[in-house]
Amino acid sequence: MKLLFILDPLDALVTYKDTSLAIMRAAQVRGHTLWVCGQHDWQLQHEVVTVDAQTFAFNADGSWKTSDKSSVSPADFDAVLMRKDPPFNNEYLYSTYLLELAQQQGARIINDPASIRGWNEKLSVARFPQFAPPFIVTSQQDKILAFLAEHGDIIVKPLDGMGGSGIFRLRKDDPNIYAILETLTQFQTQTIMVQRYIPDIVKGDKRILIINGEPLPYALARIPKTGETRGNLAAGGKGVAQPLSTRDQEIAITVGKTLKQHGLFLVGLDVIGDYLTEVNVTSPTGMVEIAAQTDCDPAIVMVEALEKLVA
Repeated sequence: MKLLFILDPLDALVTYKDTSLAIMRAAQVRGHTLWVCGQHDWQLQHEVVTVDAQTFAFNADGSWKTSDKSSVSPADFDAVLMRKDPPFNNEYLYSTYLLELAQQQGARIINDPASIRGWNEKLSVARFPQFAPPFIVTSQQDKILAFLAEHGDIIVKPLDGMGGSGIFRLRKDDPNIYAILETLTQFQTQTIMVQRYIPDIVKGDKRILIINGEPLPYALARIPKTGETRGNLAAGGKGVAQPLSTRDQEIAITVGKTLKQHGLFLVGLDVIGDYLTEVNVTSPTGMVEIAAQTDCDPAIVMVEALEKLVA
């Protein structure tokens, strides 16, 4: 296969744990050709989408080499994998438009750009109310305060972040309630997600990877460090791989069927206790940690699934 990866700048990737690089290593080992580009290497001239991309190959010592960039057609690749990290801002939105046009011109884009655009990673739990904790989505302070009064312990978070950024736990006696809500909602002009706090977070925020509709057998439980509410690895959480529970399997299998129908090939579900809290469709991670702790190598599973899709 000839694969193109849309990445953040190469020098910004954390080499030893980056999921995109893990997939690329697995693909190279299996004899596939790698190309890379950035979000702003895409352009539309008249009606034709092109991309300025460069070849990429790992050296024996784990470093890599790249060629000079050249203008190529996205349709020349067997698959184009969108792996740009959030935030999902206007530039991300514009990228999905260009990718959708490229798709219409014959490119195979993973994940489907219209679905990336349509599946907000926080709001998408509303598609599966049977699995979601109590929540509201609003910018209005009085509604958030009423939700806090009802539940006593809540989580508030922006709709476009990643890695735990901007997430706060609020209780009725918190002296900073108003300051936090003013900051997050930008004085009631920014819509946020508000969820009931789930005490099982102490056991980990479980990342379940779904590949072409099928869940991996292990989740990565991201356990918060002492004194921290967030389990995100970027916030200092400890990743512990563990087999899916019966409830995890129920959530993953049910959600996975819908994800596949929408062209969402690689997705990371976040599950706390028995509740689905997020559906990560942009650049889900956790493959390296699962591979290091179990007999399952998610990157190989991913590449094998791509091979079947292309075949």
